[in-house]
Amino acid sequence: MSAPTAKKPTVTEREARQVAEAAREQDWRKPSFAKELFLGRFRLDLIHPHPLPADEDVQRGEEFLARLHEFCETKIDSALIEREARIPDEVIAGLKELGALGMKIDTRYGGLGLTQVYYNRALSLVGSANPAVGALLSAHQSIGVPQPLKIFGTQEQKDAFLPRCARTDISAFLLTEPDVGSDPARLATTAVPDGDDYVLDGVKLWTTNGVVADLLVVMARVPKTENSKGGITAFVVEADSPGITVENRNAFMGLRGIENGVTRFHQVRVPAANRIGAEGAGLKIALTTLNTGRLSLPAMCVGAGKWCLKIAREWSSVREQWGKPVALHEAVGSKISFIAATTFALEAVVDLSSQMADENRNDIRIEAALAKLYGSEMACLMADELVQIRGGRGFETAESLAARGERAVPAEQLLRDLRINRIFEGSTEIMHLLIAREAVDAHLSVAGDLIDPDKSLQDKAKAGANAGVFYARWLPKLVAGPGQLPTSYGDFKHGVDLAPHLRYVERHARKLARSTFYAMSRWQGRMETKQGFLGRVVDIGAELFAMSAACVRAELLRRQGDHGREAYLLADAFCRQSRIRVDELFTRLWSNTDDLDRKVVKGVLGGSFAWLEQGIVDPSGEGPWIADATPGPSERENVRRPFG
Repeated sequence: MSAPTAKKPTVTEREARQVAEAAREQDWRKPSFAKELFLGRFRLDLIHPHPLPADEDVQRGEEFLARLHEFCETKIDSALIEREARIPDEVIAGLKELGALGMKIDTRYGGLGLTQVYYNRALSLVGSANPAVGALLSAHQSIGVPQPLKIFGTQEQKDAFLPRCARTDISAFLLTEPDVGSDPARLATTAVPDGDDYVLDGVKLWTTNGVVADLLVVMARVPKTENSKGGITAFVVEADSPGITVENRNAFMGLRGIENGVTRFHQVRVPAANRIGAEGAGLKIALTTLNTGRLSLPAMCVGAGKWCLKIAREWSSVREQWGKPVALHEAVGSKISFIAATTFALEAVVDLSSQMADENRNDIRIEAALAKLYGSEMACLMADELVQIRGGRGFETAESLAARGERAVPAEQLLRDLRINRIFEGSTEIMHLLIAREAVDAHLSVAGDLIDPDKSLQDKAKAGANAGVFYARWLPKLVAGPGQLPTSYGDFKHGVDLAPHLRYVERHARKLARSTFYAMSRWQGRMETKQGFLGRVVDIGAELFAMSAACVRAELLRRQGDHGREAYLLADAFCRQSRIRVDELFTRLWSNTDDLDRKVVKGVLGGSFAWLEQGIVDPSGEGPWIADATPGPSERENVRRPFG
C-alpha cells in the first residue's frame, strides 16, 4: 500500500460544529444537578443529603491510601524529578508493585477496583508528592486504554489488555496533531482497512505518556467507502509496533518529569480486533471517557490547594513584619482565607461529583466539566497567592533556597506545574463552550430549528409551536422560588447560618436562566459567537455549583461529627467570597467590552497597530509556526524509552 497524501480534510466551520455535535451525548437519561441549575431549577434533593460510599469501598480505599502515602513520603523524590526531568524507573516499578496502575480497573482483571472517590483521593496524594507522577497515572487510567475499554471494549479486548494495564503496561491517549487541537473534524491521521488490519499513517503531538507507553489509544480517520461511513475511530495499538517512531520528547515550563512526545505512524498495521467500538465512534468514545476522566485533574488541584494552605500557614506564622506575623496583616490574611476556603470548596466539588459518578444515578457530564474548569482556574490563583505570600522566596527555586540554608519550598514550581491544567483535557475557553452547549441543550431541543437557517418553514413552524408550549410552562417558574422565603433551607443553620447562601444560589440560578433566555431571544443564531457572554454564564454556574457543594459538604461533616463547626465556617467564607464574584459576573454579562474588543482584534490582525510593536527585539528562533506533519517514514531517531 502507498502512504496517503499530506492533504488535510477541508472542513467548514459548520461541518466542524456538526462533527462535534454528533460526538456529544444527545440524551439525558438521568437527572443532572448542574443541568437543572442552568435551567433555573435548584434541585438540592439531587445532592443532599450528601451521597456516601459503601463501607467496603471505604475500607479498601483507606487501606490503599495508607500504603500509597508511605510510598509517596519515602520513595518519591520530587526535587530529583524536577532536577533530572525524569521519573526514576524504580518509582514506576514501586507504583506497579502497589497496584497503582490499576486503581480503577476491576479486581477480576488484576486491578484494585477503587471507586472514583478513592481514585481521585489517590491522585490528589500522588500529585502533591510530584505532579508529573500524578499526571502519568492519570493519563494512563483516566484517558488511556483502561477507561475506554471499560465502557466500550469487547470482552476479548478487556481480557487481553486490562490485566496488562493493571500491573505492567503504561498507556497513552493520542488525539492531538500539530495542526489539530480542539477541532477534531480536521484530524489527518488515517486508518485504512486492509484485510483483517487497519494501516495507520500520521503524526500525533503532545502524547502524554507517549514516550514511555506500552499501549496507545489512537484516534484516526477511516476513509468513507460505499460500504462504510468511516470517520474518526479509536484503536488500541502496541507502542512497539513496526512503523511507530517517537520523534521527540517535549519539554515544558512545568511538569518537567512528564513523558510527553511526538509520535509518527508510518504504515503501522493494527488488527481490526483492536478497534474500540464502531468505525466513526472515536470522538463519542473520547468524550464519554472524559465525562468522569476529567475529575482526575481537579482532584490533583485539591492536593495543590492543601499544600498551598499548609505552606501559607507555616510560613505566615513565623515570618514577622512590623512587629507581628504576616498572617495577622489583613493584606496577607485575606489571601490565606481565600486559599483555605477555596480548597474546602474544591474538595467538596470533587468528592461530590466523584460520589455521584460512583452511584451512577445522575448524569455528571456537566458537573465533571465544571469541576475541571473551576479547579484548574482556582488552583492557579491559589498557587499565585502562595508565591505572593512567600515574597522573594516564592519566586526563588527550592534548590536555591536549600543552597543558602533555608527550607526548600517549591512554590514557584507548583505555579509552573499547575499552569498546564488550564489547557490540559480541554482549555478553559473550550470548556466554556462545551459546558455552555450542554447548558442550553433544553432550549435548542425545543427551539433550535427556529434559528437553523437550513430548516424549512414547516420545521420552523413546528419548532415555534413546541417552543411556545415549553416556555409557557418554564418561564413563570423563574419568577419566584424558595430563595425568596426567609425560612428556606433552615436545616443548614448550626451556629453559622448557611441557609442564606443556598437561598442566594436558588435565586441566582433563576436569574441565570432568565439571562440565558433573554440572550437567546436577542441574538438567536448568533448566540454561538457570543463566547464572552457564554463564558460568563458558565463561570456563574460553576460558582453556584461550588457554593452548593460546599454547603452540602459542611452539613455532612457536621452530621458525622468531623470538624463540622470548622467546615461551616469555611463554607460560609467561601460562599461570601463566591457571591462577590457572581455579582461581578452578572454585571459583566451586559456591561463589558466584548464589541470593542472585536474591533481591536480586527485592527491587530489587519496590521493597524503594528507600530505598537516597534522598539523591541524578538528572541524567538527560526522555523514554521506549525511543524510539518506530512505522512511518511520517520527520518529521526526513535526516542521511545519504556520503563524497566
